[in-house]
Amino acid sequence: MEIQKIGVIGAGQMGNGIAHVCAVAGFDVALHDITRERIEAGLASINGNLARLVARKKITEKQREGALARIAVAEALDALSEVDLVIESATEEEAVKRQIFAELCPLMRDDAIVTTNTSSISITRLAAATDRPERFMGLHFMNPVPAMELVELIRGIATDDSTFATITAFVDKLGKTIAVSEDFPAFMVNRILLPMINEAVYTLYEGVGSVESIDTAMRLGAHHPMGPLQLADFIGLDTCLSIMQVLYEGLADTKYRPCPLLVKYVEAGWLGRKTQRGFYDYRGDTPVPTR
Repeated sequence: MEIQKIGVIGAGQMGNGIAHVCAVAGFDVALHDITRERIEAGLASINGNLARLVARKKITEKQREGALARIAVAEALDALSEVDLVIESATEEEAVKRQIFAELCPLMRDDAIVTTNTSSISITRLAAATDRPERFMGLHFMNPVPAMELVELIRGIATDDSTFATITAFVDKLGKTIAVSEDFPAFMVNRILLPMINEAVYTLYEGVGSVESIDTAMRLGAHHPMGPLQLADFIGLDTCLSIMQVLYEGLADTKYRPCPLLVKYVEAGWLGRKTQRGFYDYRGDTPVPTR
């Protein structure tokens, strides 16, 4: 099967990034979210990101216009009935994803493929909530999608070879590099990355270092482009906590226990950049550590 038209569910940071790279690669995209306002906000982000690429001479103005023209607003799920591939990129909550698939699958063609951009949840379990587990798999893009080269591919226990081959060819057309992961909690990137972030939060919680000291130590001492607490704010502390909970519950190992300080920040609604406060306060001209 050749992929030509794509449905993207979720117009947030990940979803609009996925729609962006698909449209630039020449695919027609139908972008869906729960409100028209969220879709319009996603389109505005795509337009701004494409404009920056034009300014840096990465793409031409004609390519920007062509990419935007290929993205259509899909206010209702039935607007995805004729797509070849759906990429679900809703919030990282299993119940929400299962509900989306329950509503989506009856509307789709029998031969269409469904994928999820989950960063941690079992592909096999999500596939079992659909009517097409053999045409379902994990398609995990990295954040920010337009800039990051990697895509993790994760097969569920029922994913067939033709589905995997089709998605592999599709990712190749996006110009991304593939890493194939087995279906274990958090897959590869987040199984390594998130415990490091959680350990940085423990280091802060135990008073070993301040926010600024920890981030400076890892930027200059380990040559990371971004400190772990700054990165946590960028990812979203609620997402970090969710992935750590999946690891802790899925692998039953105390080394994955979420740091109580991470839990406290999420309970306070301090989720990072998207709420203007996390390990840094972003409400002023310069981010200021909150601890």
